[in-house]
This record gives sequence, structure tokens and C-alpha cells, in this order.
Amino acid sequence: MARRYDPERRRRIIDAAIRVVATNGIGGLSHRTVAAEADVPLGSTTYHFASLDELMVAALRRTNEGFGAAVRDSGALADPGADVAEELARLMGEWLAGERTGVELEYELYLAALRRPALRPVAAEWCEGLAEILARRTDPVTARALVALMDGICLQVLLTDTPYEAEYAREMLARIIGARGA
Repeated sequence: MARRYDPERRRRIIDAAIRVVATNGIGGLSHRTVAAEADVPLGSTTYHFASLDELMVAALRRTNEGFGAAVRDSGALADPGADVAEELARLMGEWLAGERTGVELEYELYLAALRRPALRPVAAEWCEGLAEILARRTDPVTARALVALMDGICLQVLLTDTPYEAEYAREMLARIIGARGA
């Protein structure tokens, strides 16, 4: 029997892994559950991803495209006259107000790096990539502090089920931006 050419199979497997984690958490992720979700043979998942860590790295990279892409694509951040704190607070608000499962999933995979060292470089890539974008409008140290603050605010909203407060976020971001000259 001839092997069927399926150039999108790897992507479908990654998407299936994301859906499995969204539904069942990290603990529910296995080659078998992903193969079933992607409707592919079990051998396909192990062919494309020799380990679950490899599959989780690919899933984390895919989910990291959310907020980082919004910041990267923000026209206001490219405008030298724009209020960076206001724009970042707005972007966080839009992201947190979006589809909650996707936001939670992104953080679940991100925080999985605490126990899975293979994920740590990907988590670091996300932080470094976002800081690099923000460093275009501020210095690199301030950019890293902004990323840490945004991460903290988002985690607090997700973990405590408190509403996102855009004005608080804007004020804290502005303080960090303003403190760089101090």
C-alpha cells in the first residue's frame, strides 16, 4: 500500500495536542490521546514527535503566538507618539477578554516548564521575544520588567478569577516606564 502524502499532518497533531491539553490538562496528554484527537495512527504522532516533551514544545510554540503576536502587530506601539502603557494595558485587556480557554491553555503550557525542563527554552523565547519588541520603545531592562509585570497581572487575573483592571495595569506599566530614568 502506498503511503499517503499528508503535508498538514504534523500541524494537525500539534493542534490536536493543544485541544487535548485544553480539555484534559497536561496530565491527559499522551501520544494515544493526541492520535485519537487528530484522527491519525498512533505511529504518526511518534514519527513526528519522538517524545511528549517534543510535542509539548511544539504546542507551546504554537500557543505562544497569541499575545506576542498582538503586541508585535500593534500599530500603536510602532507610533513613537503613542502611550506605551496605555497600549499594553489595552492589549492585555483584549487578550484576557478573549476566549478564556485559549488564555488558560497558553499559561498551562507555559507553566508546565516548571516541571518539564525541555519547555523552559520555549518559555524563555516567549519572554525574550516580547522584551525585544518592547525594547524598541524603551531600554532592554525596562522591557524585561514590563514583561514580568504583564505576566504577573495576567496570572493574578487567571488564578484569582478577579476582573482585569485596565486602569491599574496602565498605571503600573507607566510607573515602570517612567522609573527607567530614575
